[in-house]
Amino acid sequence: MGRAGLVTADAGGSVVRRILLGSQLRRLRESRGITREAAGYSIRASESKISRLELGRVSFKARDVEDLLTLYGVTDGAERESLLGLVREANAAGWWHSYGDVLPGWFQTYVGLEGAASLIRIYEVQFVHGLLQTEAYAHAVVKRGMPGATPGEIDRRVALRLERQKALVSESAPVFHAVLDEAALRRPYGDRDVMRGQLEHLIEVSQRPNVQLQVMPFSFGGHAGESGAFTLLRFPESDLQDIVYLEQLTSALYLDKEEEVGQYTRAMERLQEDCPDADRTRDLLRGLLQLS
Repeated sequence: MGRAGLVTADAGGSVVRRILLGSQLRRLRESRGITREAAGYSIRASESKISRLELGRVSFKARDVEDLLTLYGVTDGAERESLLGLVREANAAGWWHSYGDVLPGWFQTYVGLEGAASLIRIYEVQFVHGLLQTEAYAHAVVKRGMPGATPGEIDRRVALRLERQKALVSESAPVFHAVLDEAALRRPYGDRDVMRGQLEHLIEVSQRPNVQLQVMPFSFGGHAGESGAFTLLRFPESDLQDIVYLEQLTSALYLDKEEEVGQYTRAMERLQEDCPDADRTRDLLRGLLQLS
């Protein structure tokens, strides 16, 4: 991961390449007018398996990709090798796989995408976002959210969260724009010292050149984040669409349709416009710190 730890510029590269490969295979199939059912038959798989491959949700077998390329009429050696090279890169295990014992499968995809993003924009209302949490605050959040977890499981989840944070200080750190609802700062996790430490950490991290932190105050009233927390991810690869990540209790949604992404992008832009700027946000945080 470079000097900062396990996270590197390619930390989430395998996930991104899986999505890129899937989208290229989908375009090839559609350009030939071949159905998912017919494509599935050619590799001894179901229509739903083709759908998951094209969405980048599952790993690829080189033999399957070779058969699909043949079906789609891709005979040029250089083009075939380029796509097969993506297979090898897409199947590379990310650092987060070592946390598979405590990391749900549906969240592994997000960790990979987060690590590969060049721009991360988030709105959070329930608690401070994971990339901004102190160790003590993260421990309180995980313990509250998983009352049946063992101390070891809690420690592992906290360690994973802290590992993710290293991307923000790596040589290839993404630009990170965070909007926190004031509710996230007033809802206590842990004791008074934990909350004070978290507020102090937010003031400190907000001064990093790649971080823009804003707080949506209660005094503003209704705002553009009425649908709840969401994350927008942008990648350096020009042929990969922005993705909206919506986390649920037992799964997650990944939206990449232009219209849907556009609506969330506009919501984020309105939130940023309506929030106090970074300097006034730090003043707000200092005020909360005095009250804690």
